[in-house]
Amino acid sequence: MDSTEISLGIVIVLQFSIGLSVNVFLLLFYARVVSASPKPSSSDLILTHLTLANTIILLANGIPETLSCWGWKNFLDDVGCKTLMYFGRVAQGLIVCTTSLLSIFQAVTISPGTSRWAGIKARLPKCIIPSLIIFWILNLLIDINSAIYMRGPRKNGSAGIVLDLKYCSKVIASAEINLIISVMLSFREIFFVGLMSLASGYMVFVLHRHHQRVRHLHGPGRSPGETPEVRAAKRVVAMATLYVLLYVRQTIMLSIILNLEEKSPRLVNGHMVFSLTFSTLSPFLMIHSDGRMRAFWKKEVPIPTPIPPRLPEKPADL
Repeated sequence: MDSTEISLGIVIVLQFSIGLSVNVFLLLFYARVVSASPKPSSSDLILTHLTLANTIILLANGIPETLSCWGWKNFLDDVGCKTLMYFGRVAQGLIVCTTSLLSIFQAVTISPGTSRWAGIKARLPKCIIPSLIIFWILNLLIDINSAIYMRGPRKNGSAGIVLDLKYCSKVIASAEINLIISVMLSFREIFFVGLMSLASGYMVFVLHRHHQRVRHLHGPGRSPGETPEVRAAKRVVAMATLYVLLYVRQTIMLSIILNLEEKSPRLVNGHMVFSLTFSTLSPFLMIHSDGRMRAFWKKEVPIPTPIPPRLPEKPADL
C-alpha cells in the first residue's frame, strides 16, 4: 500500500467511526424522546427514522469498505455480499425518501397560517408513520435486485454483464434487465430529489420573506432570536442542499467510473468515501439546530449550597 491508499484508509476509518458513533448517540436520544412522549412530534419520528437509515448504511457499507481499504481481499461470500449490499441499498433509498419527507413536512410547518394550509397541517402528522412504512416496502421491492444479482468476488467465466464492486460483483443476465433496474433506481432518486428540491426552494422563499418582515419591524440592528421552527427549517434546507450536491457529484463520478475501460482504484475509493458523507455529516446538522441538544451538552451539574455550621445553643439561665 502506498501513502495515498494509507491516507484514504485512515479517512474511511475516521469517517466510519465518527459517523457511526454520532448516529448511534442520536438514535438513542431520539428513541428516548419518542418513547417518553405520549404523542411524539412528527419531526422526531422522521429524524429517528433518518438516523436509523444512516446507521444501517454506515454498517452495511462502512465495514466492508474499511476492510477492503486496509488490504483484506475476498472476505465476503455470496451470502455476505447479498446481505450487506441489499440492506445498504435499501438504507440509501430510505435516506432520500426520508429527507424528502422531512423537507415537505418542514415546508408545510412554516407555511402561512391560511385556511388552505391549516387543513394540510392538521392532516400531515397522521401521514408520517404510513409514509415511513410505504418507504420501507417500496425500497425493499426496488432494491431486491441486489439480493438476486449480487455475488461474491468475480470469478473467471461468469456469464452476463459483470459489475466489479471491489469486494463483491453484480452479475446481470442481460442488458435489458440492467436497463430496467437502472430506470427504476433513477426514477426513485429523481422523483424524491425533485420533491426535496421543491420543498427546500419554497422554504428558502418563506424564510427570506420572514427575514425581510422581521428586519422591517425591528430595524436592521435589532434582530430577535430565531424561533424553533425557523431553526428547524434552516437545518432541513442545509441537509437537503447537502444531499442534492452529493447526489449530483455521485451521479457524475459514477458515470465516469462506469465508462472507463480500466477502473482507477483511487477513483473508486474516493467515490465510496463520498457515498458515506451525508450519513456522517447530517447528524451534526441535527445536533447544531436542535435546542434540546444544546441544552443537553451545556447542562451543568448543580453545585449544592454549603450548609453553614450550626452554632451551639447557649445554656439556659438557671
